[in-house]
Amino acid sequence: MSHSDTPQFASISHRQFADGIALLAAQLAADDWKPDYLIGVGRGGLVPGAYLSHASGHALLSVDLSAQEFGFSGALLERLAEKTRAGERLLIVDDINDSGSTITFLRDAIGKAGGIGDHVRVAVFLHNVRSTAVSDYAAETIDRATDKRWFIFPWEAMAPQATIAADAHAVPERLA
Repeated sequence: MSHSDTPQFASISHRQFADGIALLAAQLAADDWKPDYLIGVGRGGLVPGAYLSHASGHALLSVDLSAQEFGFSGALLERLAEKTRAGERLLIVDDINDSGSTITFLRDAIGKAGGIGDHVRVAVFLHNVRSTAVSDYAAETIDRATDKRWFIFPWEAMAPQATIAADAHAVPERLA
């Protein structure tokens, strides 16, 4: 894909987003596994995390990876690992599990800090079946082999169009 090609943008409406959060909350309610905390992943998982926290009644913590200040998040990840060792369960919440890199990073970092993997699960609004990481709960599933849309969540729609296009072009392998 050349930089001049326009990605196929797919806006997710607030109604579609809210319906997806309600579906995730229902999946959590129907499961015997209950989290002690939701972990909103910054930046994309913060809004879904807040909505799911309200919909499910589970407390919300957050960890920010979006600024790529990994030293900043390290101490937080160690604290999350401590919580799992104390028997607490964590549900990582993100907007999309596309390549799997964010989820894999978080699971690995919590594990390297001595965390208990069985106490960590993942919920996402969109799950790519081609992802290298597992999502335990998903509102919608896509297949990146055939679905090349660039999804724009309601909070991302606040950005200038040029920023949205630049973000899409930063990962051309997801669009081609």
